[in-house]
Amino acid sequence: MFKRIDHVTICVPDLAQGMEQYRKLGFNIHAGGTHAGKGTHNAIAFNQDDYIELLAIRDQAEYKISGGRSNIPGGTLPEFIVAGGGIRYVVIQSDDLVVDVAAMRNRGVDVGDAIDGGRRTPGGQDLQWKTALLGPRNALPLVFIEHLTPVEERRKQVPDVGKGQAGNHPNEVYKLERAYIATPDAETAAAMYANVLGMPQPTLHRGTVIMANMAVFELGPTGLGIAQPYAPGPAADALERRGPGPFQALYRTTSMSAAARWVEEHGLPPLARGVRSHGEHAMLATPGVACGAYIGFVGPQ
Repeated sequence: MFKRIDHVTICVPDLAQGMEQYRKLGFNIHAGGTHAGKGTHNAIAFNQDDYIELLAIRDQAEYKISGGRSNIPGGTLPEFIVAGGGIRYVVIQSDDLVVDVAAMRNRGVDVGDAIDGGRRTPGGQDLQWKTALLGPRNALPLVFIEHLTPVEERRKQVPDVGKGQAGNHPNEVYKLERAYIATPDAETAAAMYANVLGMPQPTLHRGTVIMANMAVFELGPTGLGIAQPYAPGPAADALERRGPGPFQALYRTTSMSAAARWVEEHGLPPLARGVRSHGEHAMLATPGVACGAYIGFVGPQ
């Protein structure tokens, strides 16, 4: 079954520069390693049980040889990056991907086989997983993953996280709350996501920070929001700039003040403020400072 959102993949033109920018946002982010034969490399900011992945092309020639392509809107990875980068995939964690792929196919979903993957970290760890991608008849920006390396071992790739702490982020983030996907028609899109995920279609409700009507799929401790803008705001901006697709990740912090203070002390503009529909305050880093993505923070002041 699908357990949670495992991570979001944020694509950037230069990995070192992307890492520096996310450090300014208060994330304790480190080099993750290379993807053998793919021409890409990544960096990881680990939370308690999820993480942020920054992804960039390391070797253009190797990437071309790998035949990198995509069924989702936004084109190939190089085209996506040239257009501004940002969140390309929302990655959903499975506890048995072969079983989940079979279940999706039984629902008529166009999905590929569960394929073995892995990478070696700079510290010499070999991390293993299985992934599955959706086919052209269900061209949604989702990737499905089953980790074959236990989370306790995966945490060790990042200094200090392996000692049992959430991530030691200066912004005091400890978990992903939600990821949002913009669409011009939330009802129609949510019906497709419901079939792919094997979940009931949620009722739409109004989001007052992203200014969108949204259907939120509850995946364990995380939520996947399918958002149709009703007024100018982040969802409308994302839809106009990039078309349908993921545009925001919202993170829970133990201290909004710590996050805001760190950002301003490191030369970034003050984070935009808003109030969620249930009254909780939120802050938002815009695509200009978050490598093409909206990155939100919620939590106590």
